[in-house]
Amino acid sequence: MTETKQNIRHLDMPELAAFFASIGEKKFRTKQVYEWIWKKNAQSFEDMSDVSKELRHRLAEQFSFPALTVDATQFSSDGTIKSRFSTFDGHKIEGVLIPTEKRNTACVSSQIGCSLTCKFCATGKMERKRNLDFDEIYNQVALINEQSEKTYNKKLSNVVFMGMGEPLLNYKNVLKAIDLLTSNDGLAMSPKRITVSTAGVAKMIRQLGDDKVRFNLALSLHAADDKKRNEIMPINESNSIAVLIEALNHFYNQTKNDITLEYILFKDLNDSLEDAEHLVKIYRQIPTHLINVIEYNPIDGADFVKPDEDATKKFTDYLVQHRVNVRVRRSRGKDIDAACGQLANK
Repeated sequence: MTETKQNIRHLDMPELAAFFASIGEKKFRTKQVYEWIWKKNAQSFEDMSDVSKELRHRLAEQFSFPALTVDATQFSSDGTIKSRFSTFDGHKIEGVLIPTEKRNTACVSSQIGCSLTCKFCATGKMERKRNLDFDEIYNQVALINEQSEKTYNKKLSNVVFMGMGEPLLNYKNVLKAIDLLTSNDGLAMSPKRITVSTAGVAKMIRQLGDDKVRFNLALSLHAADDKKRNEIMPINESNSIAVLIEALNHFYNQTKNDITLEYILFKDLNDSLEDAEHLVKIYRQIPTHLINVIEYNPIDGADFVKPDEDATKKFTDYLVQHRVNVRVRRSRGKDIDAACGQLANK
């Protein structure tokens, strides 16, 4: 039976130092190799150009270096870039680069597939194969950052966990990836520019509060009463709106971080003024700073329809009249299936 080598990305700095000490290497090697792994986003031992050939060979003998590879890239007419990445074990995930004048945002995946079966989401129709490891999540962001620098001459400013999967069902890996992304040994990003989006796992929202995380949170609400939310998001049956309101308040009391509510408008389902009224009531019970009203992006095999501009305006006007901070989020990358809810490895 062949022994599987340890993934070098899974060693922290003290463990790497201990390895170099054990083979009689100089101390500076630790920082040098650690920088290649994280700061310089090496994709293999061969990339470590200022490390001797002999030492690279020794590392390759001892450790594995599983890295994502870009399997396909699609360019939208609006400048959005969607990448399909292959994992070391042959799975596919997608990440999106969304450029605007003020910021370049990476929308990243946290799982291969998803187990939550939200009715309006293409990823929800895929089976969940496995969680992404923290180094795979980091690698995804680093590759999109390279893309951003190459295409737009700008580093990433923001990261949103709104790609494939439910981040809070891959809790430890997502938090460890964010630790590395915000570390000076990694991409040194500000945690205030990172948002984790959840379909609503109340227990883990509370856990984020207890862990005093420094990043922002978005709740994919999409319906303002339990009956409708149960219909389109089965997770609501075990995480009702009242339970989520309580969890979000706990999160805010512990962290004081921004909370956003995400609300996709569906024609004749959740776009009436009565729905808007229910949404205002929820907004008043949470220290949320914004409601993002999102236009629905059609997917295969779903019967939902986007409301017309007039219905959307009536809905958002009602929110504004009731002193709700609201923004209509226009979808980016629709022509390449890169918009909200469309990621399905196409």
